[in-house]
Amino acid sequence: MPKIEKVTFLGYADAKEADDPFIAAFEVAKLCAQKGYTIVNGGGPGVMKASTLGAKSVGGHAVGITFYPSDIPIFEGRDDSNNVDELIVCKNYVERTLKLLETGQIHIIFNGGTGTISEFGMAWGLARLYFGHHKPLVLYGDFWHEIIFAFTRGMYIRPEERAVFKIVNTPDAALAAVLELESKLDEILHIHERGSYLI
Repeated sequence: MPKIEKVTFLGYADAKEADDPFIAAFEVAKLCAQKGYTIVNGGGPGVMKASTLGAKSVGGHAVGITFYPSDIPIFEGRDDSNNVDELIVCKNYVERTLKLLETGQIHIIFNGGTGTISEFGMAWGLARLYFGHHKPLVLYGDFWHEIIFAFTRGMYIRPEERAVFKIVNTPDAALAAVLELESKLDEILHIHERGSYLI
């Protein structure tokens, strides 16, 4: 049985079909689904919808995790055209974010806005806290090099925090990173419940 079963896709909700993040998410999800991974996303538009479409294009399975806010008018919310196979509804944004990170065993993060930044920050922080039995990150796009450089130059970034992610710039490289990171789980000495953080 694979150690990674579910791959979480995080990224720009406003991405259109012709935009680079949408195209990339579609292609990466397609490759991951062909390898048997379940695709997890936020159930909304943009990168989320693209990852579902990519998975479904090859008969894959997609899980959406969303919530229905009554007081956040600018939140993209649920996109009914994102035809996931399974929908998990949370109570609020923070619960939804944590559920996204709990459900996948690895996170692929595309370009996005402040929502993506918050998801990346929590995913990165949790990977450091659970280092040694953490959930790795695949950062998609060359722009990440500049972002990570700014963090390491201006903030106190520990060596292990540099060891929990890989930066890639093609769909094939993203899949290769997932497979490589999965193979490295054989080296992990700690055991934790798959898909769950004990926090």
